[in-house]
Amino acid sequence: MSIQEIQEEIVDEFSIFEDWMQRYEYMIELGKSLPLINGKYKTDDNIIKGCQSKVWVHAELEGDKLVFTADSDAIITKGIIAILIRVFSNQKPQDIIEANTDFIDEIGLKEHLSPTRANGLVSMVKQLKMYAIAYQTQLN
Repeated sequence: MSIQEIQEEIVDEFSIFEDWMQRYEYMIELGKSLPLINGKYKTDDNIIKGCQSKVWVHAELEGDKLVFTADSDAIITKGIIAILIRVFSNQKPQDIIEANTDFIDEIGLKEHLSPTRANGLVSMVKQLKMYAIAYQTQLN
């Protein structure tokens, strides 16, 4: 599936819920399905700066695709990174770099997060794209 198709799927899933309490519960559920980072990668080097809670992300190139694993010490944040990983994992670095993230606004995520969590969300997207840039350079 392309990044765009996955984003559309997420927008459809979120549109099912009538209120934000249901959406938060769904995000918590998504967090439980997150491909967990190996304990050896839970280091300060892999912590996303700019997040209030701790979020660790590890990226690895498998063939020509970037595979992400992550974890967080906060349940909502774990749900947020799970959504981002679902969108960007198993994609080519170039596609990740070029991807827009309009779906975040479409599901209303940013406006329903506290300012610190919204900043953390922006930091997570930036970090995933930074990994993509780093690996894209290696591929060239």
